This record gives sequence, C-alpha cells and structure tokens, in this order.
Amino acid sequence: MRLKEKYNQIVPKLSEKLGKKNLLAIPRITKVVINAGIGKFKDDKGLIESVIKDISLIAGQKANPTRAKKAISNFKIRAHDVVGVSVTLRGPRMWAFLDKLINIALPRVRDFRGVKKTSFDQKGSYTLGLREHVVFPEINPNTVDKIKSLEITIVTTSRNKEESFVLLEALGMPFEKGK
Repeated sequence: MRLKEKYNQIVPKLSEKLGKKNLLAIPRITKVVINAGIGKFKDDKGLIESVIKDISLIAGQKANPTRAKKAISNFKIRAHDVVGVSVTLRGPRMWAFLDKLINIALPRVRDFRGVKKTSFDQKGSYTLGLREHVVFPEINPNTVDKIKSLEITIVTTSRNKEESFVLLEALGMPFEKGK
C-alpha cells in the first residue's frame, strides 16, 4: 500500500506537470494483468499446475488457465487446450503487486539497466516481460522445476503514451537512462 500512498501524494504534482486542473483527469492505474504462456509444455498437466501455482503465489490471487479458442494444426493446438495462465489484479492487490515489482523484483533481475521506455501502446498501457519468474520473493528458486517467463501489463486511464510515462516515472518505475 506504500505505492498507493505515494500516488495520492504525487497527484498535485502530476496535475501541475500535465497541465490538468481537474483531479479526475489525472491518469491513474486501473488494473495489472499478469500472463504466462505454456508453449510446448501444454501436454504436461503437472507443469500447467506448477505454472498456475507459481503465478498465483506471485499475484496473491488465483490464476486462471487461458484456453485456445480454435484449433491450429501447425502449432498442434486443439480447441480448448490450455495455452497459458493469466490473472487480473485490481485495488489493494494491484498496488501491493506494483510495489513489489518496482522495489523488489525488478532490481533482482540479472544485468538490469531499467525497463524500456518504448513499451507503451497507443492508449497508454505499459507492458513488460520478465524472462525469469524466480525474481519474485515468493518463489523459491531451489524448488522450481522450469523457469517460466511472464508478461505484465499495467493499464492506465491516460489517453496517450506521454501521460502514462509521466505517471509511471513519478511512481518510481525504473526506466532506462538516456535514449
């Protein structure tokens, strides 16, 4: 909840920086979505359960399996096969996860120089990928059978990339220096 308190403190500064007089027009984070693809391990039921357990531990909320909508023969996927795991966080769990991501997990990434500034979409959502899920403190690296990569999407109410960048930078997201 430390990050939520920080957001409440920086709202006036964001208002001034973005030139918005109405406090409701200031961008805020609405949800965080965590995804992990299963890939070639889709037939291994034990690994699927392991991924669901690990993502649930990281998020603090039960993760849901993502199923294929249609069959794709080139990838050997049948309709309704489990192809990934996802969880959507809102409210206090979202703020707790973001705090953990920014202050604990990202600094533990090997050779970390910052997250890319170019990973914003047109609506202002930010997506970053992690190659190893073991950077989170809930995961014991000694008991992990396979290292899994995951994708984290931070959805904001901003209308463009620039507003989202200002918001995430003010919250302490460690962006790359330069460039």
